[in-house]
Amino acid sequence: MLDPRWNTFLVLCETMNYTRAAQRLCLTQPAVTHHIHYLEDHYGCRLFSYEGKVLRLTEAGLRLLEVTRSMAYNSQKIEEIMAAEAPISLRVGTSKTIGEYVVAPKVERFLRAHPEANFSLLVDNTQVLLQALEAGRLDFVLVEGFFERSRYDTQLFRREAFFGVCPPGHRLAGRSVPLDELESERLILRENGSGTRAIFEDALRRQNRTLHSFDSVVTISDFTTIKSLVADGLGISFLYAPVVERELAQGTLARFDLSDTPMSGAFYFVCLKDNLFASAWSDWLQESRGCKPE
Repeated sequence: MLDPRWNTFLVLCETMNYTRAAQRLCLTQPAVTHHIHYLEDHYGCRLFSYEGKVLRLTEAGLRLLEVTRSMAYNSQKIEEIMAAEAPISLRVGTSKTIGEYVVAPKVERFLRAHPEANFSLLVDNTQVLLQALEAGRLDFVLVEGFFERSRYDTQLFRREAFFGVCPPGHRLAGRSVPLDELESERLILRENGSGTRAIFEDALRRQNRTLHSFDSVVTISDFTTIKSLVADGLGISFLYAPVVERELAQGTLARFDLSDTPMSGAFYFVCLKDNLFASAWSDWLQESRGCKPE
C-alpha cells in the first residue's frame, strides 16, 4: 500500500491546488500542507513553488512525480494480484490506427486464454492515451506519432507505411509527387493530438511548410468518415497502410506518395518507467504478433 503522503503528493500534482487536493482526499488543507512539507524535509528540496498565484512543480518535484507515478501504479497492481479471489485485470490504450485495425486479434486471443479476466480497451488519440497512462488509468498503451519518449519506458512495436490516398482516377493516383502539387487540394486530416496527423505535420515542417500552405483543411476524428469523403472525391488524406488496406484492394481508394518527403510511422509499446509488469505484457504482445521485436 502506498504511503498516504505519496498519494497526497500525486493528488496535489493533479489538482495543483491545496484546497481541491484536500477535498479530493477528504483531508484538511493543513494536513495536505503537512504531508508535502514532510516530503520536502525528507528530500531536502522544494517540490512546489508559486509563480504569482499559480502553483508549479519545481524540477525536483517533476523528478519525484515521475518516480511516484510508477510507485503508485506498481503498488495498486500488487494489491490486485495478492487479492486471492481477484481475476486478471488488464487496461490497455491504443491509438485509433492500432485499436481499430491491428489490435483486435490480440484482444481475442487474450480473452480466450483468460475467460475470467477483466479487460478494458480505450481507443483514442496519442495525447489522451498518455494522459490516462500517467494518471494510472491504463496499464500500457500502443501509440504512434511524436511524444516525449524519455518520460516513459518504450519499445518499438511495429512500423507501418504511411502515404497519401485519393479517389481512383484522381490526377494523383499511383504517382509520386512533390508537396507543391497538393496545395490546391482539400486536405482531410485527423484531429490535433492524433499521431496520424503529427506524422504529416512533421513532413510539412521538414519542407518548411505548415497546414496554412493548403487552400482547405478539414479535421475529422473518424477514419471511416475520412475514407468515405476521400472516396467520394471531396478531398485527399494521409493514412497508415492498415487503415486503407481493404479499400486499396477493392479499388475504392488509390495511393500516392510524396517524392520530396518520404514518410513512415512507428508504433510504440509505452508504460510508466520502472513498471514491474512491462516485460510480461511486452512479451505477450510480441508472441501474439508471431515475431520478435523489431
